[in-house]
Amino acid sequence: MTDVVDLRQYGEGFRADPHPVYAELRRRGPVHRVMLPAPDEYETWLIVGHEEARAALADPRLSKDPEKLGSSRFEGDPVGKHMLACDPPQHTRLRTLVSRAFTPRRVEAMRPRIQEITDELLDRMLPAGRADLVEALSYPLPIAVICELLGVPDGDRADFRAMSGNAVAPATDADRQKAAEAFGTYLTELIADKRAAGPGDDLLSELVEVAGDDGDRLSDRELIGMAFVLLLAGHETTVNLITSGVHALLTHPDQLALLREDMGLLEGAVEETLRYEGPVETATFRFAAEPLEVAGVPFARGDQVMIGLAAANRDPGRHLDPNRFDIRRVSTGHLAFGHGIHFCLGAPLARLEARIAIGSLLRRAPRLALDGPPGEWLPGMLVRGLRSLPVRW
Repeated sequence: MTDVVDLRQYGEGFRADPHPVYAELRRRGPVHRVMLPAPDEYETWLIVGHEEARAALADPRLSKDPEKLGSSRFEGDPVGKHMLACDPPQHTRLRTLVSRAFTPRRVEAMRPRIQEITDELLDRMLPAGRADLVEALSYPLPIAVICELLGVPDGDRADFRAMSGNAVAPATDADRQKAAEAFGTYLTELIADKRAAGPGDDLLSELVEVAGDDGDRLSDRELIGMAFVLLLAGHETTVNLITSGVHALLTHPDQLALLREDMGLLEGAVEETLRYEGPVETATFRFAAEPLEVAGVPFARGDQVMIGLAAANRDPGRHLDPNRFDIRRVSTGHLAFGHGIHFCLGAPLARLEARIAIGSLLRRAPRLALDGPPGEWLPGMLVRGLRSLPVRW
């Protein structure tokens, strides 16, 4: 009988800093049966080794589609099935269609607007001398960018924040379900408005119109699922990347000094943040579509599997002295954005926003420092980020 590691036994310490627990698990082996902490509290497999995690992320035997195992999870789901919950050929079709609209050129074209929004936020923030970085910069920048990109009206953004927070880091399953219902209703109405308005410059309007070479188009249900993924993944991860990047720099003054001396290290600082304290703690669930083994551990058909991105990114077998934050490190090979066919579509946008936000903040606030302890870490094991970060300058 497989021993089960009860992650609940570590209490709030695991939520605040899971890395010592992951290190302990890695020393015992790369794969473990675990009991998840609240709000989930059920058993699953957890992969914590880098080599095993990278292989699992690209293993077609680990399915993202629970319907392959007879699940009716998406029946009546207000958001419906989306790209993070399907396999080829369905995933290939959806990703191909969205990639026709969400191009690298579109992301790069947003650079001036991202800088403009950042400057506007800093203009409002800096005269006060102190602020909660999440409220003043880390949250409003990505939400403004993704909402402008997708064509979400300005007046809807406050409601959107409440929905998204409960979707990715809910306190209870009931909160998660309420968020899904609210998202489903909102996105149904938004897509209907886009269809009625006809062709537009925003990404969602283009997704309504985009067609494959064979004339294939996204259905309304697929559009809802696509918009849900793009809105959530397009801002929640970036909020936490910016906040964690600033937090890491302020708690490692030697690295902050290096960056201030040479802002050419900014790209390395963002990549090291992704490795050291990335915004996604574990990848979304996979299911064993057939019996298989990972590092000699047998998975039965139907077993649920979590891939620990944060755990893998601090594996000493992949990164030398992994618990050291080093902006000069060659961080290539980290798994913060996943690997394989589900590699994060929005990675270039997240990197661009983080570089602009952190670089602009450091240039305009040369005496930036922590202004007290940070807020609590978000609950659950999906996203990794701080609720608040008090800073002064």
